[in-house]
Amino acid sequence: MRDRLSATLRLWFAPQRLREEGTTPDYRFSLANERTFLAWIRTALALVAGGIAVDQFLTDLRWGVRTAVATVLLAGAALCAVRAVNHWVRCERAMRRGEDLPASRFPVLLAGGTAFAALLVVAVVVFGLAGR
Repeated sequence: MRDRLSATLRLWFAPQRLREEGTTPDYRFSLANERTFLAWIRTALALVAGGIAVDQFLTDLRWGVRTAVATVLLAGAALCAVRAVNHWVRCERAMRRGEDLPASRFPVLLAGGTAFAALLVVAVVVFGLAGR
């Protein structure tokens, strides 16, 4: 397990090593994998923007609530960015080896965290928990 993790992390910083594995897939699949990576990065950037916006502009919320929502969004952004790289490498490797693409539970976790942050803000608005 540790060796596999170490090998995957090395590929993050030296993706040219992927060429040593299997055969080169149709370039259209590699480009689609890259577009998916970029979509995850855009999602991470949107979550960063949302976390900053909550912290800076929802000043009527109690400090703890505002901090909790901003932290959930920013943590989701960090996880999303890391997941983007890891998923890109895992998919590229699977394509080169002729294996099934890897499954991931991360989209559910990301959606759950985002929904939690949104519901927290809804609860604050509905129950009138605003105030410093």
